[in-house]
Amino acid sequence: MAQAIAGAPVIIGFAGTEVPTEPLGPPKAGFAFAGDDPTPYVPAFAGAAQSLPILGNGATGLASLNWVPEVDQVVRRLPVVVSVDGKLYPSLAAECLRVAFGASSLLVKTAGASGEEDFGAKTGIAAIRIGDIEVATDEGGQLWPRFTKTDRQRFVPVWKILSGQVSDTEIAGRIVLVGASAAGLLDLRSTPVDAAVPGVEVHAQAIEQMLLGNALSRPDFMTGAEVLYLIAVGALISFLIYRAGAAVGATLGALTIVAVGAASWLAYSRMGWLVDPVYPTLAVTLLYIAGTVYLYLRTEGEKRRVRTAFSRYMSPDMVAELAANPGRLKLGGEMREMTLLFADVRGFTTISEGLDAESLTRFVNRLFTPLSNVILDHRGTIDKYMGDAVMAFWNAPLDDAEHARRSAEAALAMLTALEALNGTLAREAEAEGRPPKPIKIGIGLNTGHCCVGNLGSEQRFDYSVIGDDVNIASRLQDLTKSYGVSVIAGESTYRASSDMAYLPLGTVSVRGKQVGTRIYALLGDRGLAQTPGFRHLLAHHAELTAALAASDRHRAKELLESLRGLAPDDLSGHLDYLAGLLDAIATESGPTADGIGTPAPPPR
Repeated sequence: MAQAIAGAPVIIGFAGTEVPTEPLGPPKAGFAFAGDDPTPYVPAFAGAAQSLPILGNGATGLASLNWVPEVDQVVRRLPVVVSVDGKLYPSLAAECLRVAFGASSLLVKTAGASGEEDFGAKTGIAAIRIGDIEVATDEGGQLWPRFTKTDRQRFVPVWKILSGQVSDTEIAGRIVLVGASAAGLLDLRSTPVDAAVPGVEVHAQAIEQMLLGNALSRPDFMTGAEVLYLIAVGALISFLIYRAGAAVGATLGALTIVAVGAASWLAYSRMGWLVDPVYPTLAVTLLYIAGTVYLYLRTEGEKRRVRTAFSRYMSPDMVAELAANPGRLKLGGEMREMTLLFADVRGFTTISEGLDAESLTRFVNRLFTPLSNVILDHRGTIDKYMGDAVMAFWNAPLDDAEHARRSAEAALAMLTALEALNGTLAREAEAEGRPPKPIKIGIGLNTGHCCVGNLGSEQRFDYSVIGDDVNIASRLQDLTKSYGVSVIAGESTYRASSDMAYLPLGTVSVRGKQVGTRIYALLGDRGLAQTPGFRHLLAHHAELTAALAASDRHRAKELLESLRGLAPDDLSGHLDYLAGLLDAIATESGPTADGIGTPAPPPR
């Protein structure tokens, strides 16, 4: 067999291994370089499984049978040149062509050689010349065959040759590869178009591709073009996601995926170029996901800012509703019916005289914390703090059909919270050996149409409310001092929550208004309003005010004494006010309320 091999143009193959072996014989082919040394770029092996030396010594060629596995074990590329222990050897296909052309060596052209562009970089192998043909390769010296389906016409069974059924003319002038096709010999390979083909046919198709010159190629500029494409498309998708939303970005992303798929197919079918559609598709998908996540996080950040800004002014439930629609946070206002609340500390000047700035700040914070919590718990919105006063409103920014009732309930709850705070302060004063100084507040409630919204400038604005009814609420709060009650409500507030315990106070003339305004003292909730004691108090109060209106001093005095036995302690100030009106009947002069108007003397 060795003699037969030595007497014919025969190539013996070897298989490169990852582990060192006995030294492989010297290559039969010579190598010439145009450009950089190609050895660092080609597939490298430490050793080789080789034929018996007696067979290999007489062979015309010595070639590598290796292919470099892809991750999915599909044969897509075949090395044209490999290195074993630092020496270059041709592949089986390349060595067959060299011997067939009668060439002594292969010319390996790397980037940077004459006629090859490298743009100043070492980018590997560009092409390999074998005899009269030049084979384009990738940077690692590997060929991309344009594989076809397996064809039995490529095969001649060996038994036909041994039995003399194949004439010499069928063999003469051809490149013949000897290999096995039986499945049990485990030399079956997968290609992009076949699940299993004999390994020898893979080498045969590589030889065909080299001879026809229509193997696939990936131009040097293709990677750069793909990167530029990704940058351009990525920037556009990111911009559209940011400006127009995720849906528009998804539409553009889908179009670009279809476009790159179509471009890849056209480049493959028309020019034999390999354009990677998978990497751009994955990259665009990741860019879209990243952009969508960023948009989501930005939206969540806006919602957090809304919650942070408004959680200090309104209840958490209202903040959550507003965060779902942050578009409401814009400069401008709207007219709507609202209920306003003003609360002011009585005798604040006297309280602040004995405190330094730091102590006064702690006192104000301690006072307004529970009062503010009450407002927020009743779905109110805190507009502002004004020294010793707080302003709040209901029915904005979210609709609240029960805004008048909620404000009245909040006013009563504020008095309860203040009572608890006074109890705490009294115990602290007793422990420190000083007399307690109870805190009192006056509250004004009024319902009417106001302008509410973000008021100010484009650079800085506050969510606030303005209108005549806002001023009336403030002046009603001032009237609590004159009438000796804690809470005074306007007529609109009273009508919207008339089932609560209200005490009519009469009519006042508000400054700037031609028509008098009826006012009411809020004493309790619906439970108190339904008690016989309150109804009895209400009837006595009505009789007393009627007697005062009729200037019936004797009857009024009797009713006032009777009323003192019926009224709770928190009405003592109001009874003193009525006593003042009784005294005024004798002197024919009536008290006034500074800054708000003049109560009708006597009230009606």
